[in-house]
Amino acid sequence: MSNFEPDGPSDNDWDDRGELAWNEFDWERYLREQDDVIHRYLAYYEALQSHPERIDEVAHLMGWDEESWSSDSAEAGSREGPSPDAATSAAPSDLNDFSNEPYTLHKNPIFIATKAIYLSLKRSWEHIAPDAEKVPQPLAIALHSSIFRGEEQAMLAIQALDFGDYAMAISLFKRALRELNQSFAHLGTPAVAKLPAVVRFSEDALPRLFDLREIWLRVMNECREELERPVDDEDEE
Repeated sequence: MSNFEPDGPSDNDWDDRGELAWNEFDWERYLREQDDVIHRYLAYYEALQSHPERIDEVAHLMGWDEESWSSDSAEAGSREGPSPDAATSAAPSDLNDFSNEPYTLHKNPIFIATKAIYLSLKRSWEHIAPDAEKVPQPLAIALHSSIFRGEEQAMLAIQALDFGDYAMAISLFKRALRELNQSFAHLGTPAVAKLPAVVRFSEDALPRLFDLREIWLRVMNECREELERPVDDEDEE
């Protein structure tokens, strides 16, 4: 099993909340904590940028390669959060205490990884794109649009994944990959080689785009395996 499992809590998750009744303040606190998880992932990712297996290494630091992330107990792993060892070395304990919190899409590892890597891409591009002396504005708009469209399609795919609709998830990830290819194409035009600021951005961005593609392809492969699994196998489990 890879670290990015397609299985997740999808069957009436909200029915499992019990007596949970949060107000607006509670949900704001929860969402801020999930934002912190994304930034924590990104911090690990940046620190391991030169590591050839950075995707798996970051997943390990996040606690996603523990037994709780197997396909047989994905729901438990999603609800429990990172392993105790990862929590100790990664962030304050309150960011990892999910015992009394509901599962939402924000805790999905593919969601966290995708959001974090796209966040780094958007920050870097938005730092130089407004300067017409550094970036031709048609290129600035075109690349900015492909980045946002790619993230949008990926988020829809992950939502379908979380609901257990693997066929739709595959289709939406394909759309996300098309937008990713557009980003590659924009950065691969001959004119980019004459733009020092864009060249520097491209050198940093291309490995991140490849990592997004690798993550999505892993998930798509596991979705296909799940779709090809005989129904009898599920009944026996």
